[in-house]
Amino acid sequence: MFVHGSVQAQQSSDEDDDDDAPSAPALAPVSGPPPNLPVQELTGQTLYEFLYGEIAAQRGNPVLAAQTFLELSRRTRDPRIARRAVEVANFARMPALALESARVWVDTDPASAQALQAVTVLLVSAKRVDEAEPYLAKLLAIDANAAANGFMQLSRLLAGNPDPQANLRVVHKLAAQYPKLAQAHLALSQVAAVANDEALALAEARGALELRPDWEVAAMYEAQLLQRRSPAEAARRLTAFLEKNPDSRDVRLGLARTLVLDKRYPEARAEFESILKRFPKDIDAIYAVGLLAFQVKEYAVAETNMKRLLELGFRDANSVRFTLAQIAEEQKDWPGAIRWYDAIQRGEQALPARMRTANAIAKQGKLAEARAYLHGVSVQAEPQRVQLLVAESQLLRDANLNSEAFDLLGQALRKTPDEPDLLYDHALTAEKLDRFDILESSLKRLIQLKPDHAHAYNALGYSFADRNLRLPEAKQLIEKALEIAPADLFIVDSLGWVLYRMGDLKGAAQQLRRAWEGRPDGEIGAHLGEVLWALGDRDEARRIWQESLKTSPENDTLQKTLKRFAP
Repeated sequence: MFVHGSVQAQQSSDEDDDDDAPSAPALAPVSGPPPNLPVQELTGQTLYEFLYGEIAAQRGNPVLAAQTFLELSRRTRDPRIARRAVEVANFARMPALALESARVWVDTDPASAQALQAVTVLLVSAKRVDEAEPYLAKLLAIDANAAANGFMQLSRLLAGNPDPQANLRVVHKLAAQYPKLAQAHLALSQVAAVANDEALALAEARGALELRPDWEVAAMYEAQLLQRRSPAEAARRLTAFLEKNPDSRDVRLGLARTLVLDKRYPEARAEFESILKRFPKDIDAIYAVGLLAFQVKEYAVAETNMKRLLELGFRDANSVRFTLAQIAEEQKDWPGAIRWYDAIQRGEQALPARMRTANAIAKQGKLAEARAYLHGVSVQAEPQRVQLLVAESQLLRDANLNSEAFDLLGQALRKTPDEPDLLYDHALTAEKLDRFDILESSLKRLIQLKPDHAHAYNALGYSFADRNLRLPEAKQLIEKALEIAPADLFIVDSLGWVLYRMGDLKGAAQQLRRAWEGRPDGEIGAHLGEVLWALGDRDEARRIWQESLKTSPENDTLQKTLKRFAP
């Protein structure tokens, strides 16, 4: 129902295409005007102004063209010309003029869904959501299906507005007019969640389910909300839904994912088996089960399902082969991994497969052979050459040849001093050699080149925090990284670590628990355990460290932490 993008794309069949600017609608069809359109007398002045606007558009002056069409639409009260003004104003990137033209379009053809969509999108883009509310109300009331379809698109439409409270206010008004419509309740739940009103979000999701008890979308969304505070509660709700709707594939997959998140692996495996039993030929279900099994290290289940996908002719065979290679790597079956990687010769996974092949060769103690393999990979584009060089430096670091890796990257930077990937890897390698001057200068240069590089801010901030230096600056850098990449749990770990260094043990534990629950990595576990130890919860610290050892026994930070505390 709602249009996401320029109204410029909404051209009717009576318009001619042109590469330079949107083409003009006919002023009036020969057989007479369609409904809601005025009978337009084609005077010399009208024709002159219309052609003047078109010529301006064709000759690269869309600003003049849009202004001309706007004035002409006001004088003629013809919605087709108003629409043309919107199209050209959007083309000229003049949102204020486009909005003014869209208002004329709505005034001259108030029943047009396209006109209502245009003014709504433009108002939301201008962050004037409250003004968009009456237009949204009219769109929702166009016909019997408009409200149901429209409410399902509301949250996506309003996502461009940075004021979640305004979005909540508007959707609250709209939903109040449809108390018996499940989609209205779900839309309100979605915007309430973004506005951090968790109580309202849950209540409205459940209201949607009360109206439509078998609605999978609402059940999944309620579980998503519950997972934030309790995966176990989310699992209970999904289980209750499945008792009444046992053939709901998506909900059953959602339950399996939730059980994995709650680390209830035997129950998750039971759900895998149930899914495959109920949907034995469902390719998407087989793929999801394979990935989930891989995630929880059920390698036999994962491998069986991935191979079955290849037998069934899965549409993205290379992704399946790449996963099979990773499964082999996890089991240290390096020759098996190489065979699967070799089967990927084209597509976006081809270069990553070559780099992983080199890694598998090096894991067998053949570093020189691995480097020679990378040197033999043929690439044409510079970004691919950089990826191979970074992969080679990683092989050297993995072999504790940090000086060689540092020199390799340094030589490459002398040729291309502002290459972001080289700067980042050079900084990380410099840290291993205690060359903190190089680390800082490289990361600061990277931030200058790419102000949205979250990992550059994080690496610099974490380096300060880990050395217990410039802690306010470190916290500021890490918070900037989180602003850019709020879902990155390694950055959340950095925030927890800098809070620990600043003496905020409770705040540190909160952030580190969040990181650990989402990604039980060895370094995150090392940090969380140390903070718990400082808080006096030593049994819990030991438990976290033991879990970390199972998943990341070779993690350097974890090993150093264990030596210091000797639990």
